[in-house]
Amino acid sequence: MMSTNEQPIAVPSKLASPQAKLVYLSLLIMEEATATDLQQRLELPKLTLLAVLESLVEMDLVRRTEDGYVNR
Repeated sequence: MMSTNEQPIAVPSKLASPQAKLVYLSLLIMEEATATDLQQRLELPKLTLLAVLESLVEMDLVRRTEDGYVNR
């Protein structure tokens, strides 16, 4: 049950692919992660994951940091 202070988790409507939604939500939960962290947790092929991360960065939903990726 959600307390009154918690916001519901929402996925941006412009995310169409299940992989993009999965990566986006994973970054919300993990707060910051490397591509390797995400690959191990989500069991996605590295090339697929990198393409998804690149598209999320291009949509300005995720940003690359010195240590990995974070949601904006």
